[in-house]
Amino acid sequence: MKNADIAERRKTSIARGVGMMTQIYVDKALNAEVWDVEGNRYIDFAAGIAVVNTGHCHPTVMAAVEKQLHSFTHTCHQVLPYENYIRLGERLNALVPGDFEKRTVFVTTGAEAVENAVKVARYATGRQAVIAFGGAFHGRTFMGMSLTGKVQPYKAGFGTMMPDIYHVPFPIELHGYSTESAMKGITALFKADLDPARVAAIIIEPVQGEGGFYQAPQDLMRGLRKLCDDHGIILIADEVQTGFARTGKLFAMEHYDVAADITTMAKGLAGGLPLAALTGRAEIMDAANPGGLGGTYGGNPLGIAAANAVLDVIEEEDLCGRANVLGSKLRQRLESMRATTPQIVDIRGPGFMVAVEFNLPNSHTPDADFTTRVRMEAQKRGLILLTCGVYGNVIRFLAPITIPDAHFNEALDILEASVEAAKAA
Repeated sequence: MKNADIAERRKTSIARGVGMMTQIYVDKALNAEVWDVEGNRYIDFAAGIAVVNTGHCHPTVMAAVEKQLHSFTHTCHQVLPYENYIRLGERLNALVPGDFEKRTVFVTTGAEAVENAVKVARYATGRQAVIAFGGAFHGRTFMGMSLTGKVQPYKAGFGTMMPDIYHVPFPIELHGYSTESAMKGITALFKADLDPARVAAIIIEPVQGEGGFYQAPQDLMRGLRKLCDDHGIILIADEVQTGFARTGKLFAMEHYDVAADITTMAKGLAGGLPLAALTGRAEIMDAANPGGLGGTYGGNPLGIAAANAVLDVIEEEDLCGRANVLGSKLRQRLESMRATTPQIVDIRGPGFMVAVEFNLPNSHTPDADFTTRVRMEAQKRGLILLTCGVYGNVIRFLAPITIPDAHFNEALDILEASVEAAKAA
């Protein structure tokens, strides 16, 4: 079996709108390594877009799923509930930042978690409007697209977005936007277009994912918290990509001295199985009537079993500490390349949620072509990388936090060789 042969079959079977970063068809995976159908081996610095933080096929997670598999795979919790669903809810209520009583809802995808967070906020406040940020990514449903602050490829051609969604600039010093810019944007919005008494929620990624791994400044988060308190607005932290040890904390909001009212999560929650959740203040989460929240597959037993195991692995293997160690080593290596690579304009990110941004040499112009060359050169050498950013000029590093040192060091050598090859091209 060949990758090229499967790729040809894909053209006539899968919709063109399902984009692909590679034409590598995976046969098996273990921790931070994957092998394709031709037997080629790669180091995975994508982790399914921050999903397998605990690595591919972690034995603890696999054992938990296998045990559940032999008991039952589905009943729908709303029909026949099960104890480990309750136990996971209890654990998330205790772990999600915020010194207040909490409740949790389980759904299936990150976009669904965001949708439900907006539903809860609207029901609890009796208001409709939602404020999001430029460069944000919140999903591909119509509400998710509407909240997302990036037109291509997520919004273009899909028609009218959901009403009562507003965007303000996200603070990115490199691009000339400060916390003051963002807060002034909200003030201007309240003066010109939107009565704050109509705002149900403000949603923010503590570190923008697709937007380019830009971390929200401490003063922005404090400013948003005060603004929400002053106007009775619910603050939603979208932790779909930042959650579960990726930033060196279990949740990225732990880096701040304020808490969100609702936290959404997915990706790293269940080690590769589809599971998402929203956890928030009890009085807000309990506002909706029974039946208003949920879904047939929400909190699937296999995903719940996996998620409980993932939390065990994070604690037992100190993956938060491991993320900080790996991220520090990666940033040091990138800084060592910076002296001879004028295309590097920024290296950033908390924990092991690290990114490097490339511009044309001695310029403020984003260089997406160079970024793509680095990614493709790395792929040729056996390293899978992902790009991101509004201008496509950022490489984000999302290896499993469980990656062995030998594989991590091998990957850094490949990365450096790939940057040199891209410069020579």
